[in-house]
Amino acid sequence: MEIIDILMENVPASEALSRCTQVGLLCVQKHPEERPLMSSVLVMLDSENAALPQPKEPGFYTERAFIKTNSSSTSIKPNVSTGMTVTTLHGR
Repeated sequence: MEIIDILMENVPASEALSRCTQVGLLCVQKHPEERPLMSSVLVMLDSENAALPQPKEPGFYTERAFIKTNSSSTSIKPNVSTGMTVTTLHGR
């Protein structure tokens, strides 16, 4: 709730968090043309009755491919990492 604007104090916490999360998901959709303009984001966050569209697939990848080169050979071999890392944030 610390990131929610002070002007949203009169909105129930669960509703404010839900709206902010949904708008955030709209902003990271896979295809840039599906992402809302900043002016639309402001209207979505400012209006209590604004109808929010359902977000589509976010634009992130779960796999990364790294190209490893061998200095003694000219062949390029992809090194695919399917591992996942977890980051834990700790306050100061």
